[in-house]
Amino acid sequence: MGWSASCCAYVQEDVTPPALVLKALSILSCLLPEAKLFPQKDIGDLGFRDPVKRKLCEYNAISYNDQMRLRTAVELLKATKDIESQLEKICSPLLILHGAADQVTDPHVSQFLYEKANTKDKTLKLYEGAYHSILEGEPDDRISTAIKDIISWLDSHC
Repeated sequence: MGWSASCCAYVQEDVTPPALVLKALSILSCLLPEAKLFPQKDIGDLGFRDPVKRKLCEYNAISYNDQMRLRTAVELLKATKDIESQLEKICSPLLILHGAADQVTDPHVSQFLYEKANTKDKTLKLYEGAYHSILEGEPDDRISTAIKDIISWLDSHC
């Protein structure tokens, strides 16, 4: 499973629509910006390893569960490409946490960010077996480890 260079490098190819579909949707977004035609795959099972926590996320009042509007999707893709083209401008201390078994966002992208960031003060932590939502979709011990890693990193930078 590689990552898609045609769309946005951070999204797995099997989660991203094909390039031709993206081009058509981009054109359509000018005509029908509010249309909810952007194809979406339910990535909940890919993001949450713990099935109980996956079920709980359905009750999150601030979670948007509807299909994305065309213009929003196109603008998010553009923003992603823009950010990707400017990674070398990152010069602040950087902590990157990523689930090594993430099937939504390829873990290699975090490695790419780590390599491209123009700072000597950078840390990359990959959590073996962890999925996309490492702070809410993993077993409690894994979440606790990630939170402790964040606190430790912050303490070392204060």
